[in-house]
Amino acid sequence: MRNLPVVTKNILLANGIVWLLDVLLQRYGVHIIEWFGLMNWSFSAFATQSGSFHLWQPFTYMFMHADFTHIFCNMFAVLMFGPALEHEWGERKFLTYYLVCGVGAAIIQELVWMAFMPGHVAVTIGASGAVFGILFAFGWLFPDTPLYLLFIPVPIRARIFVMVYAVIELFAGLANFAGDNVAHFAHLGGMLFGWLLILCWQRGWLDGNLRRRIHLASERREKGERDFSDYHYHSSLDDKR
Repeated sequence: MRNLPVVTKNILLANGIVWLLDVLLQRYGVHIIEWFGLMNWSFSAFATQSGSFHLWQPFTYMFMHADFTHIFCNMFAVLMFGPALEHEWGERKFLTYYLVCGVGAAIIQELVWMAFMPGHVAVTIGASGAVFGILFAFGWLFPDTPLYLLFIPVPIRARIFVMVYAVIELFAGLANFAGDNVAHFAHLGGMLFGWLLILCWQRGWLDGNLRRRIHLASERREKGERDFSDYHYHSSLDDKR
């Protein structure tokens, strides 16, 4: 833990602390999932009682997990792939990416509920949306990195792994397997928002480069107008002479 980058370390600690707190409170009959898990907005939008949607849930749900296996798998992925992204992007950019993917996954899940489960009680918890965003970013930035998976003795390139995983999630979400309570479309939503954010960064839509380009374009336009006016003024004087 001492050698982990700051944001990755704090993501692991925050999730671990919340999970332990949830386990402890459940022993006393307190279920914080009713307040901090992601609830179906179309069931009771902005209601005040527990078990209903609240504005903070698209953020808080990603720090809650159902059991040890759930949190272990998600945090193991953060531990494996998060440091590389944080070293590549820096602390602030990596944290922004993680949270945007998590909130984006919540938005997609709410849209799916609204379309296919309007008015039904439903809840989603876990950092899986943000984790899938991390997997997508790793495959995007380090596409040829070999990944070794359990029970598969040959390496798989990161970009192939990400694409195959996305197809599996899409199929699983559309198939709606019986007894499957996994939010597959939330996973895809994390990837989608991760791709959109990376695209915005690459094109400079969310940083100072965009403002600089707009300023330079405005200066060039004003300079062109001045040059045209000067030319037109001198040409008129020449014609009079």
